[in-house]
Amino acid sequence: MGQEIAKSRFSAADFRRFRQALKEETNLLSEWINKGKLADDGLRFGLELEAWLIDGHGSPAPLSDRVLGNTTDPRVENELALFNLEINTDVRDLLNAPFSALSNELSKRLLNAHEAAQQEDAAVCLIGILPSATEADVSLDNITPSPRYSALNEQVLALRNGQPLALNIEGTEQISTTRTDVMLEAMTTSLQLHLQLPADRASYYFNAAIALSAATVAAAANSPYFFGRRLWEETRIPVFEQAVAVTQLEPGGAGTLARVGFGSGYARDSLLDFFIENRQHHPVLLPMLLDTPHEQLAHLRLHNGTIWRWNRPLVETTEDGCQLRLEHRVMAAGPTISDVIANAAFFYGAVAELAESEKRLIERLPFHVAEQNFYRAARYGLSAEVEWLDGWYGTVRELILDKLLPAARRGLARAAVNMKDAGEHLKVIEQRVASGQTGAAWQANWVAKHGHDMQALTLAYLEQSRSGNPVHTWQL
Repeated sequence: MGQEIAKSRFSAADFRRFRQALKEETNLLSEWINKGKLADDGLRFGLELEAWLIDGHGSPAPLSDRVLGNTTDPRVENELALFNLEINTDVRDLLNAPFSALSNELSKRLLNAHEAAQQEDAAVCLIGILPSATEADVSLDNITPSPRYSALNEQVLALRNGQPLALNIEGTEQISTTRTDVMLEAMTTSLQLHLQLPADRASYYFNAAIALSAATVAAAANSPYFFGRRLWEETRIPVFEQAVAVTQLEPGGAGTLARVGFGSGYARDSLLDFFIENRQHHPVLLPMLLDTPHEQLAHLRLHNGTIWRWNRPLVETTEDGCQLRLEHRVMAAGPTISDVIANAAFFYGAVAELAESEKRLIERLPFHVAEQNFYRAARYGLSAEVEWLDGWYGTVRELILDKLLPAARRGLARAAVNMKDAGEHLKVIEQRVASGQTGAAWQANWVAKHGHDMQALTLAYLEQSRSGNPVHTWQL
């Protein structure tokens, strides 16, 4: 849900003091990075999985306050809208057999959340965009009562001088609408993969994640419908980018100063440049002054949490020092825990292999090509035509099957992961990609067979998802 704050209204003095604290903490981080004072505990990972609450008719159920009251699991939290939840996992080492343990943990937490929802005659649904959601659902009436969310909504509109947010998406169909709030962000639920980075090779891992984003967004595509319109395979991407565009200059895609986007370029010598960019190019949204030592980097982390790059650098402070992490945000939630774990295994393996074996990656795949690949893959899915290292050209499906799945296997073996465990999950990716039946494809095919009934689609999707069977095995 992001870092909570204590109030939602701020003065000019609050902004000045926050900017000063942000400057001092950015300088401190620069000193730590330049002097090699970062903690390095090896590759560790965890994830956040966002979800929808739906009622018996397949419509959004704004009941998260009650549902959270029914569970004692501290890793299940609220989100921007009352019809969303977020499930967080433990952090674990990328060694031995982590994916079975991750699957067991996530399945247990999801079951607990679902049982809590059942007490309110609701269910938990893992999907990128809920097909049945309407504009009436994403109103401020359904915003989660929280100073953070109230302030976020007010400050985004303030930076736009009160001008409405415009949403314009051209896909299989088109949609154009305007909003005077940020609630469209709540339409987009994702799988967010975290990876603690080795300090001396952090930029290699970050750049590898950028390069892989086209493949991961296509393989996990699960958002073909938005307000009943058939748009992109992963419509969540343009919706989120336009939902919190803080200036009217931001395009409906990536851009150097876009609050949500693909970013301004690869990491060079370190990830420090992104935090400098945060301070210099992104206006402060939540100037909450925090009574903490600068060594905790609290203001830097709060500001970074309001800039949503699809691959976001993170800083965490611990007793052992400062750690750099990567948050890979491009994948949609769902459709099942089996699919989620497969997505995680694929990403962690492929990113480790590319980071460790392709030291000239940024020369062999220019950033503008990686960016173009990403948006093509989000729009067209596995059939998108993309470029790869040294001018290779083909579909995302071919790229994954021929190059990236073998790379993921090598990367997990390199990280000393139990390959019997990992191989089962990578097989799910292989079969999904080979068949072409992603969550997005299944939804579109269901509509082609049964008709354009978004609530019926949602209920049919939920039934299949609750079976636990990976999406490539689902029947129409």
